[in-house]
Amino acid sequence: TMAANGQRLSRTQTRRRSRGKNILSKIKYGQITGLAMTRGTQIPVDLLEERDKKARWQGIPLLLRKLHESSHINNDLSKTHSVVKELSSLLSMEAMSFVTEDRKTPQESVSPNTYTFDLFGGVDLFVEILMRPTLSIQGDVPIMSDDLIKDCLSVLYNCCICTEGVTKSLAARDDFVMFLFTLMSNKKTFLQTATLIEDIMGVRKEVIRLEDIPNLASLVQSFNQQQLANFCRILSVTISEPDMGVDDKHTLLARNAQQKINASPSRAESNQVALLNIPGFIERLCKLATRKVSEASGTSALLQELEDWHSWLDNALVLDALMQMAIEEAEQSSTESSDEGSLSSSPLRHTLPQSMKIVHEIMYKVEVLYVLCVLLMGRQRNQVHRMLAEYRLIPGLNNLFDKLIWRKQLSSRTLHRQNQNCDCSPEISFKIQFLRLLQSFSDHHENKYLLLNGQELNELSAISLKANIPEVEALVNTDRNLVCDGKKGLLTRLISIMKKEPVDSSFRFWQARAVESFLRGATSYADQIFLLKRGLLEHILFCIIDSGCKSRDVLQSYFDLLGELMKFNIDAFKRFNKYVNTEEKFQMFLSQINSSLVDSNMLVRCIVLSLDRFEGQTDDIKVVEVLSECRLLSYMAQVENRLSFLFRLINIINVQTLTQENVSCLNTSLVVLMLARWRGKLPFYLSALKEKEYAEKYPGCLFNNFYHLLRFWQHHYLNKDKDSTCLENSSCIPFTYWKETVTVLLSSDRSSLCAIAMYIDEAYRDLDRDFLEV
Repeated sequence: TMAANGQRLSRTQTRRRSRGKNILSKIKYGQITGLAMTRGTQIPVDLLEERDKKARWQGIPLLLRKLHESSHINNDLSKTHSVVKELSSLLSMEAMSFVTEDRKTPQESVSPNTYTFDLFGGVDLFVEILMRPTLSIQGDVPIMSDDLIKDCLSVLYNCCICTEGVTKSLAARDDFVMFLFTLMSNKKTFLQTATLIEDIMGVRKEVIRLEDIPNLASLVQSFNQQQLANFCRILSVTISEPDMGVDDKHTLLARNAQQKINASPSRAESNQVALLNIPGFIERLCKLATRKVSEASGTSALLQELEDWHSWLDNALVLDALMQMAIEEAEQSSTESSDEGSLSSSPLRHTLPQSMKIVHEIMYKVEVLYVLCVLLMGRQRNQVHRMLAEYRLIPGLNNLFDKLIWRKQLSSRTLHRQNQNCDCSPEISFKIQFLRLLQSFSDHHENKYLLLNGQELNELSAISLKANIPEVEALVNTDRNLVCDGKKGLLTRLISIMKKEPVDSSFRFWQARAVESFLRGATSYADQIFLLKRGLLEHILFCIIDSGCKSRDVLQSYFDLLGELMKFNIDAFKRFNKYVNTEEKFQMFLSQINSSLVDSNMLVRCIVLSLDRFEGQTDDIKVVEVLSECRLLSYMAQVENRLSFLFRLINIINVQTLTQENVSCLNTSLVVLMLARWRGKLPFYLSALKEKEYAEKYPGCLFNNFYHLLRFWQHHYLNKDKDSTCLENSSCIPFTYWKETVTVLLSSDRSSLCAIAMYIDEAYRDLDRDFLEV
């Protein structure tokens, strides 16, 4: 009997021990299948009470049950709020711990309260409570207080931080996402709502349609400037194309295939149009981007404070939340902000350290400049350009350059490197975003001359007059009322700080890209001379040859800039020869070029094109002199050196590995062959390549690869107007000649001395394979 009783007791204990697990299993099963229990409120109270202490649930399931019962429509919402506060206190410490200890992934063991809250249906219940007034057909539904809404939003945000999968489940609910946007119209709940939306937007698989947001235009117009800046952080996700990996590294095959699948226009493009249709939107962004920080004394002594807190104050929303808490504690929450709406209008603003004021403003500007940058690269680029010019964005940024954008740096600051995935400080992010905006603004657009001031525009005109060449039409058409004012324009300021930048600074990369974009497009002799007179060429050569720079990204940006600066410009080649005045320096320069042709091929293209033009100008004494003296031109004039570059350019790429970054190697190889064809030497070049092929003991390999690359070139470029325009402008070779040369090379007539097929022996020929095969 004792044995039987013991066995019965043992079975009872086992059942009790497993009962907690059974409850959890049933809830999980219900949540997955939709059958049986789906939330803890469906479990009997006595069972919850019995298991609560042993399972260490902290009374959360009981509180959720109580909340469920008290939150029905027409119930006293003050009782609901008291339970919400109790739950909030149980969860907030876990969220704070998660953030301050910089954890990367949520874990049940670290956040047991939040995990229990979610498991017993807390997230769904809170969403239901928030949305219930909008779902009811009754007209006399009690109005939820702002504080109750804020507390509910904070609990949901804490769950997103601490519990895996919560953010994704909220993001999948389109009705809830749209509902959150309606809460942003309430200034008192704006910050909590914006913070939660930002988290949700970051994990959504599909970009939302801004047009679906109820009363989008009136919502945005209701924002003060502070709210609009924070809203830009959310907008950045909605107007950017989904990331397919690092853009330059993604293969063109995959990108072309994706473009065929995607509907046109994409949601991101539609969202850009929706924003541009909001009256006053761009004008307000320009005001935000160019407004000044209110001046205060003792700035330099307080700058060091940034080092202590910028790493965890990662965006303006966080700082605004702290400011709001401080204001409420000081019982200043009733103070209405002005239309300008920035922190500068609040009494608290004047008690903050100047360093905090500056970085707070910088955080705003990072978000605003990003949105403007994306819009500048979109399909409505010309419309955006007109607006940015009209609202004087560039002169405004020029006025901020010394005091805010590129103010004196702290010596202890660790500089961000281009190839590091680091959390940038606000100031570093701001500088990079500013440089990216300048790059997008100048690139292939006549408005680039707004980066100069009136005196500098006159200098360009004088250069053209002295050289007896007509002024560029875009320069003539530039509205002098919209250019930079002050002693220097933005471009000149940029070159000045570029020359002072430390060797290991990745700002060099972004600075070079911004200056290069000013030169891109149809080559302008006056633009080149303007920059040459400011010592830019010597600075670039110093960085490539003498500085010890090892960064491939920085070197590539300098090679590209040097190519644009020297192309077709005999004065630039003369200056080059003056700087590279020893064989040792020249060999160092060649070594840098040869170390990575993917990085340097645009410069190689520039030298080949320039040499070809100079060889046709032998009636000019200065040209003849430079041709005979310049080491670089003499080196490229040797056919064997051009053939060596050509052989390597074709060999380092194939159709499957082509990217936006390395497709330039294919175009550079085509430039070499087009110039050879123009001079009747194409068969000679092709024969020489075949000899090299056999010498390397890979017969047919290079030509088969090149054949498929050219077929891809037809597939890729003949459908893209912009790309073809860029090729024509940068090379001064009509695009019709590009197409003709490719057609000649791909000819199936094996008797043609200009056809690739002629140079592949039958045993090695592999031309029929589909070039799209992976």
